[in-house]
Amino acid sequence: MIRRADSPDPQAGQAVKAADRAHVFHSWSAQGLIDPMAVAGAEGSYFWDYDGNRFLDFSSQLVNTNIGHQHPKVVAAIQEQAGKLCTIAPGFAVDVRSEAARLIAERTPGDLDKIFFTNGGAEAVENALRMARVHTGRPKALSAYRSYHGATAAAINLTGDPRRWASDTGAAGVVHFWAPFLYRSPFHAETEEQECERALRHLEDTIAFEGPQTIAAIILETVPGTAGIMVPPPGYLTGVREICDRYGIVFILDEVMAGFGRTGHWFAADGFDVVPDLLTFAKGVNSGYVPLGGVAISAEIAATFDQRPYPGGLTYSGHPLACASAVATINAMAEERIVENAAEIGETVLGPGLRELAERHPSVGDVRGMGVFWALDLVRDKETREPLVPYNASGEANAPMAAFAAACKRNGLWPFVNMNRTHAVPPCTITPSEAKEGLAALDAALTLADEHAAR
Repeated sequence: MIRRADSPDPQAGQAVKAADRAHVFHSWSAQGLIDPMAVAGAEGSYFWDYDGNRFLDFSSQLVNTNIGHQHPKVVAAIQEQAGKLCTIAPGFAVDVRSEAARLIAERTPGDLDKIFFTNGGAEAVENALRMARVHTGRPKALSAYRSYHGATAAAINLTGDPRRWASDTGAAGVVHFWAPFLYRSPFHAETEEQECERALRHLEDTIAFEGPQTIAAIILETVPGTAGIMVPPPGYLTGVREICDRYGIVFILDEVMAGFGRTGHWFAADGFDVVPDLLTFAKGVNSGYVPLGGVAISAEIAATFDQRPYPGGLTYSGHPLACASAVATINAMAEERIVENAAEIGETVLGPGLRELAERHPSVGDVRGMGVFWALDLVRDKETREPLVPYNASGEANAPMAAFAAACKRNGLWPFVNMNRTHAVPPCTITPSEAKEGLAALDAALTLADEHAAR
């Protein structure tokens, strides 16, 4: 059952919601069909509404509050920086901006030692692609169908999921391909080795038919997030790295969601022994306390702009308040072993617990993930792997997933649900007891999904 937070104030909540409905235009929504919850506060792994209902945040909001809600060291750093210097143009050298860049570069793989700051992940992807195109002088970019890279002009065209469709004119120089995903293999593979080999061959064929000399970049989420948390098979990312080297293609890893502890590593690339040419980040760099993202740049690509101006910039690039929150976040993560906690929770609690749910619930077809980055693939039939709801379902067709999500919320769990999947993506700071609380709520909600599954 939902647990109550202290000091409910329903009247204040009604006023907040009324003002929202009068003036706020929400993303990805039919405005007349939504009923946003009015949130009164948050702390650690929980947030609550004005009625006093408290929810375990198994979504980390949009998979970004890696350090949890209202971490006192990060809040204090923002307050201290606000008293010192709230804002300054990006052309100046500022201590907190330089320190944020240093701390990030210290943790990125390989020689990704120059940091270009943005306001978020989509702008990071926009600029990474621009850097690749200018560096190579080539127009095209390749990205996976099962992907999400952001909602700005280039990023939405790179995105593979249906949110691209309304904005895709087919004229953005983007070509999509199939990345590996053994559970729903597009290559009819039966093993991870087959999936890896066939996915790499498919990518090489795509490059050959598109013309290697036309391709500036290949961009992949190191571990795809919103599209399904498909951990790549061993050897795939190093195989893509080798292909990029052979054809002079810039390899971009999108770590906006997977970075800063989410997979139990500072960056997911660390778990696959691969170094990209460009790496995009946002979200977990400061848990979204102040908007911040960026691109980590290799020495070779950075050298392209030593004597040639980089044709891009942002008024708020490296904003002092955002950088202060990043410095505090990274230091707290190191001091409090938050990355290690994410790895341990995944190995000892979430992974085993989710696999145990899969054994008992006929609606759970597949469990995959690492760290605090997991997905349950919900199905009607474990043998045929028919999804619980159709691809991109809405309305009545999506009713089983809507009922599952509602049950989670009744049980005090805020889920991350996308298509036929629910993701277990709590803060990296989650405790074992909180993780078990989340598993119990999922267990109860899955009984509703089981009603639509073959037994």
